[in-house]
Amino acid sequence: MTVPNLTLHDGTSIPQLGFGVFQVPPEDTAATVRTALEVGYRHIDTAQMYGNEEGVGRAIADSGLDRDDLYVTTKLNNTFHRPDDARRAIDESLERLGLDQTDLFLIHWPLPTRYDGDFVSTWRALIEAQQAGKTRSIGVSNFQPDHLDRIVTETGVVPVVNQIEVHPFFANEAARAANARHGALTEAWSPIAQGAVNDDDTIGEVASVHDRSPAQVTLRWHLQRGDIIFPKSMHRERMQQNFEIFDFELTDANMSALDELDRGEEGRTGPNPDTFDWIPD
Repeated sequence: MTVPNLTLHDGTSIPQLGFGVFQVPPEDTAATVRTALEVGYRHIDTAQMYGNEEGVGRAIADSGLDRDDLYVTTKLNNTFHRPDDARRAIDESLERLGLDQTDLFLIHWPLPTRYDGDFVSTWRALIEAQQAGKTRSIGVSNFQPDHLDRIVTETGVVPVVNQIEVHPFFANEAARAANARHGALTEAWSPIAQGAVNDDDTIGEVASVHDRSPAQVTLRWHLQRGDIIFPKSMHRERMQQNFEIFDFELTDANMSALDELDRGEEGRTGPNPDTFDWIPD
Protein backbone atom coordinates (compact mmCIF):
# COMPACT_ATOMS: atom_id res chain seq x y z
CA MET A 1 0.00 0.00 0.00
CA THR A 2 1.20 3.49 -0.81
CA VAL A 3 1.11 6.10 1.96
CA PRO A 4 0.08 9.53 0.61
CA ASN A 5 2.57 12.36 0.90
CA LEU A 6 1.26 15.78 1.92
CA THR A 7 3.00 18.95 0.78
CA LEU A 8 4.15 21.30 3.52
CA HIS A 9 4.19 25.05 2.97
CA ASP A 10 8.01 25.10 2.77
CA GLY A 11 7.85 22.92 -0.34
CA THR A 12 8.86 19.65 1.33
CA SER A 13 6.54 16.67 1.69
CA ILE A 14 5.64 14.40 4.59
CA PRO A 15 4.06 10.92 4.69
CA GLN A 16 0.54 11.22 6.08
CA LEU A 17 0.93 8.01 8.08
CA GLY A 18 3.91 7.46 10.36
CA PHE A 19 4.98 5.36 13.30
CA GLY A 20 5.17 6.87 16.79
CA VAL A 21 7.53 5.67 19.52
CA PHE A 22 6.03 7.45 22.54
CA GLN A 23 6.38 5.18 25.60
CA VAL A 24 8.39 2.57 23.69
CA PRO A 25 11.11 1.59 26.20
CA PRO A 26 14.59 2.62 25.02
CA GLU A 27 15.82 -0.96 25.18
CA ASP A 28 13.00 -2.09 22.87
CA THR A 29 13.02 0.82 20.44
CA ALA A 30 15.49 -0.45 17.85
CA ALA A 31 13.69 -3.78 17.44
CA THR A 32 10.26 -2.12 17.42
CA VAL A 33 11.22 0.43 14.77
CA ARG A 34 12.92 -2.24 12.68
CA THR A 35 9.64 -4.15 12.66
CA ALA A 36 7.70 -1.01 11.71
CA LEU A 37 10.08 -0.39 8.81
CA GLU A 38 9.62 -4.00 7.67
CA VAL A 39 5.84 -3.51 7.70
CA GLY A 40 6.28 -0.49 5.45
CA TYR A 41 6.34 2.61 7.65
CA ARG A 42 8.78 5.28 6.45
CA HIS A 43 7.88 8.14 8.79
CA ILE A 44 9.19 7.84 12.37
CA ASP A 45 8.14 10.27 15.10
CA THR A 46 10.30 10.44 18.24
CA ALA A 47 11.30 13.07 20.80
CA GLN A 48 14.11 13.89 23.17
CA MET A 49 11.78 13.37 26.13
CA TYR A 50 10.95 9.84 24.97
CA GLY A 51 14.54 8.83 25.69
CA ASN A 52 14.67 6.55 22.66
CA GLU A 53 16.25 8.58 19.85
CA GLU A 54 19.32 6.35 19.95
CA GLY A 55 17.19 3.25 19.35
CA VAL A 56 15.50 4.95 16.41
CA GLY A 57 18.92 5.75 15.01
CA ARG A 58 20.09 2.14 15.37
CA ALA A 59 17.00 0.87 13.56
CA ILE A 60 17.55 3.33 10.72
CA ALA A 61 21.20 2.34 10.42
CA ASP A 62 20.30 -1.36 10.42
CA SER A 63 17.48 -1.02 7.90
CA GLY A 64 19.61 -0.57 4.81
CA LEU A 65 17.04 1.91 3.53
CA ASP A 66 18.14 4.96 1.62
CA ARG A 67 18.02 8.07 3.81
CA ASP A 68 15.87 9.84 1.24
CA ASP A 69 13.20 7.16 1.71
CA LEU A 70 12.80 7.94 5.43
CA TYR A 71 11.16 10.84 7.25
CA VAL A 72 12.39 11.42 10.79
CA THR A 73 10.83 13.81 13.30
CA THR A 74 12.07 14.63 16.79
CA LYS A 75 11.14 17.24 19.38
CA LEU A 76 12.88 19.58 21.79
CA ASN A 77 12.93 18.57 25.46
CA ASN A 78 11.11 20.98 27.79
CA THR A 79 14.39 21.41 29.68
CA PHE A 80 16.06 23.11 26.73
CA HIS A 81 13.93 26.10 25.79
CA ARG A 82 16.64 28.70 26.32
CA PRO A 83 18.31 29.32 22.95
CA ASP A 84 21.82 28.13 23.88
CA ASP A 85 20.34 25.01 25.45
CA ALA A 86 18.17 24.42 22.39
CA ARG A 87 21.15 24.72 20.04
CA ARG A 88 23.12 22.18 22.03
CA ALA A 89 20.13 19.83 22.33
CA ILE A 90 19.52 19.87 18.59
CA ASP A 91 23.11 18.80 17.95
CA GLU A 92 22.79 16.06 20.56
CA SER A 93 19.63 14.73 18.90
CA LEU A 94 21.45 14.46 15.59
CA GLU A 95 24.25 12.56 17.28
CA ARG A 96 21.87 10.14 18.99
CA LEU A 97 19.92 9.57 15.78
CA GLY A 98 23.10 9.15 13.77
CA LEU A 99 21.89 11.69 11.23
CA ASP A 100 23.32 14.84 9.67
CA GLN A 101 19.83 16.31 9.38
CA THR A 102 16.34 15.59 10.65
CA ASP A 103 13.37 16.01 8.37
CA LEU A 104 11.33 17.83 11.01
CA PHE A 105 12.21 19.33 14.39
CA LEU A 106 9.46 20.49 16.75
CA ILE A 107 9.16 22.45 19.97
CA HIS A 108 7.46 19.78 22.08
CA TRP A 109 5.41 22.07 24.39
CA PRO A 110 5.02 25.86 24.52
CA LEU A 111 5.28 26.02 28.35
CA PRO A 112 3.69 29.48 28.55
CA THR A 113 4.05 29.61 32.36
CA ARG A 114 7.78 28.80 32.23
CA TYR A 115 10.84 30.67 30.94
CA ASP A 116 9.07 33.99 31.57
CA GLY A 117 6.53 32.97 28.95
CA ASP A 118 9.16 33.16 26.22
CA PHE A 119 8.81 30.44 23.64
CA VAL A 120 9.54 32.86 20.79
CA SER A 121 13.31 32.79 21.36
CA THR A 122 13.06 28.99 21.36
CA TRP A 123 11.34 29.16 18.00
CA ARG A 124 14.11 31.44 16.74
CA ALA A 125 16.65 28.76 17.73
CA LEU A 126 14.80 26.25 15.53
CA ILE A 127 14.72 28.76 12.68
CA GLU A 128 18.48 29.08 13.06
CA ALA A 129 18.88 25.28 13.01
CA GLN A 130 16.90 25.07 9.78
CA GLN A 131 19.01 27.80 8.21
CA ALA A 132 22.13 25.88 9.23
CA GLY A 133 20.84 22.74 7.51
CA LYS A 134 20.39 20.72 10.69
CA THR A 135 16.74 20.08 9.89
CA ARG A 136 14.77 20.37 6.66
CA SER A 137 11.60 21.67 8.29
CA ILE A 138 10.55 23.08 11.64
CA GLY A 139 7.28 23.01 13.50
CA VAL A 140 5.63 23.01 16.89
CA SER A 141 3.63 20.69 19.08
CA ASN A 142 0.79 21.40 21.50
CA PHE A 143 0.58 25.07 20.53
CA GLN A 144 -2.74 26.77 21.17
CA PRO A 145 -4.05 29.33 18.63
CA ASP A 146 -2.64 32.30 20.56
CA HIS A 147 0.75 30.59 20.90
CA LEU A 148 0.81 30.01 17.16
CA ASP A 149 -0.27 33.55 16.39
CA ARG A 150 2.47 34.93 18.61
CA ILE A 151 5.43 33.13 17.07
CA VAL A 152 4.25 33.91 13.56
CA THR A 153 3.68 37.58 14.37
CA GLU A 154 7.03 38.01 16.10
CA THR A 155 9.22 36.03 13.67
CA GLY A 156 7.34 35.92 10.39
CA VAL A 157 8.05 32.17 10.18
CA VAL A 158 5.11 29.76 10.14
CA PRO A 159 5.59 26.22 11.49
CA VAL A 160 4.96 23.60 8.83
CA VAL A 161 2.98 21.51 11.33
CA ASN A 162 1.45 21.74 14.78
CA GLN A 163 1.25 18.36 16.50
CA ILE A 164 -1.74 18.40 18.84
CA GLU A 165 -4.07 15.99 20.59
CA VAL A 166 -6.89 15.05 18.21
CA HIS A 167 -9.30 12.11 18.20
CA PRO A 168 -13.08 11.69 17.84
CA PHE A 169 -13.71 12.53 21.51
CA PHE A 170 -11.54 15.67 21.35
CA ALA A 171 -11.55 17.12 17.86
CA ASN A 172 -9.59 20.22 18.98
CA GLU A 173 -11.18 22.22 16.21
CA ALA A 174 -10.03 25.66 17.39
CA ALA A 175 -6.39 24.60 17.19
CA ARG A 176 -6.94 22.83 13.86
CA ALA A 177 -8.58 25.96 12.47
CA ALA A 178 -5.66 28.11 13.64
CA ASN A 179 -3.24 25.73 11.95
CA ALA A 180 -5.20 25.93 8.71
CA ARG A 181 -5.39 29.72 8.90
CA HIS A 182 -1.61 29.90 9.02
CA GLY A 183 -1.05 27.18 6.43
CA ALA A 184 0.34 24.66 8.94
CA LEU A 185 -0.80 21.05 8.75
CA THR A 186 -2.23 19.31 11.79
CA GLU A 187 -0.51 16.23 13.18
CA ALA A 188 -2.81 14.29 15.51
CA TRP A 189 -1.27 12.65 18.54
CA SER A 190 -3.25 10.07 20.53
CA PRO A 191 -5.25 9.44 17.34
CA ILE A 192 -7.21 6.52 18.83
CA ALA A 193 -7.64 8.18 22.25
CA GLN A 194 -5.30 5.73 23.99
CA GLY A 195 -7.44 2.87 22.76
CA ALA A 196 -10.77 4.29 23.99
CA VAL A 197 -12.20 4.15 20.46
CA ASN A 198 -12.29 0.37 20.76
CA ASP A 199 -15.09 0.61 23.34
CA ASP A 200 -17.28 3.17 21.59
CA ASP A 201 -20.56 1.83 20.20
CA THR A 202 -20.81 4.35 17.36
CA ILE A 203 -17.32 3.65 16.10
CA GLY A 204 -17.95 -0.06 16.54
CA GLU A 205 -21.04 0.13 14.34
CA VAL A 206 -19.14 1.93 11.58
CA ALA A 207 -16.31 -0.59 11.88
CA SER A 208 -18.76 -3.47 11.53
CA VAL A 209 -20.19 -2.02 8.32
CA HIS A 210 -16.72 -1.81 6.78
CA ASP A 211 -15.45 -5.08 8.31
CA ARG A 212 -12.64 -3.16 9.97
CA SER A 213 -11.46 -2.59 13.52
CA PRO A 214 -12.52 0.53 15.44
CA ALA A 215 -8.90 1.69 15.35
CA GLN A 216 -8.72 1.34 11.56
CA VAL A 217 -11.96 3.28 11.15
CA THR A 218 -10.72 6.04 13.44
CA LEU A 219 -7.38 6.30 11.67
CA ARG A 220 -9.21 6.49 8.37
CA TRP A 221 -11.36 9.33 9.80
CA HIS A 222 -8.17 11.27 10.55
CA LEU A 223 -6.81 10.71 7.04
CA GLN A 224 -10.00 11.91 5.37
CA ARG A 225 -9.89 15.04 7.53
CA GLY A 226 -6.43 15.71 6.10
CA ASP A 227 -4.42 15.25 9.31
CA ILE A 228 -1.11 13.42 9.75
CA ILE A 229 -1.09 10.47 12.14
CA PHE A 230 1.45 8.10 13.68
CA PRO A 231 -0.19 5.36 15.73
CA LYS A 232 2.05 3.37 18.06
CA SER A 233 2.17 -0.34 18.72
CA MET A 234 4.89 -2.76 19.71
CA HIS A 235 3.13 -5.70 18.04
CA ARG A 236 3.63 -6.51 14.36
CA GLU A 237 0.01 -7.56 13.81
CA ARG A 238 -1.31 -4.26 15.17
CA MET A 239 1.29 -2.31 13.22
CA GLN A 240 0.07 -4.05 10.09
CA GLN A 241 -3.58 -3.33 10.86
CA ASN A 242 -2.81 0.34 11.46
CA PHE A 243 -1.06 0.41 8.08
CA GLU A 244 -3.99 -1.14 6.21
CA ILE A 245 -6.24 1.92 6.06
CA PHE A 246 -5.86 2.99 2.44
CA ASP A 247 -8.10 0.46 0.71
CA PHE A 248 -11.47 1.64 2.05
CA GLU A 249 -13.26 4.94 2.52
CA LEU A 250 -15.72 6.25 5.06
CA THR A 251 -18.95 7.77 3.78
CA ASP A 252 -20.03 11.29 4.63
CA ALA A 253 -22.49 9.77 7.10
CA ASN A 254 -19.70 7.74 8.72
CA MET A 255 -17.56 10.84 9.02
CA SER A 256 -20.41 12.81 10.57
CA ALA A 257 -21.11 10.03 13.06
CA LEU A 258 -17.52 10.21 14.33
CA ASP A 259 -17.55 14.03 14.24
CA GLU A 260 -20.52 14.01 16.60
CA LEU A 261 -18.55 12.16 19.28
CA ASP A 262 -16.57 15.31 20.10
CA ARG A 263 -16.90 16.18 23.80
CA GLY A 264 -14.89 19.38 23.66
CA GLU A 265 -12.49 19.99 26.53
CA GLU A 266 -14.01 17.12 28.51
CA GLY A 267 -12.70 14.72 25.88
CA ARG A 268 -9.08 15.75 26.29
CA THR A 269 -6.92 12.90 27.61
CA GLY A 270 -3.58 14.74 27.86
CA PRO A 271 -2.46 17.95 29.56
CA ASN A 272 -3.84 21.34 28.61
CA PRO A 273 -1.03 23.28 26.86
CA ASP A 274 -2.11 26.52 28.55
CA THR A 275 -1.16 25.17 31.96
CA PHE A 276 1.22 22.25 31.32
CA ASP A 277 4.56 23.19 32.89
CA TRP A 278 6.43 19.92 33.49
CA ILE A 279 10.18 20.05 33.07
CA PRO A 280 12.11 16.76 33.45
CA ASP A 281 14.76 16.59 36.15
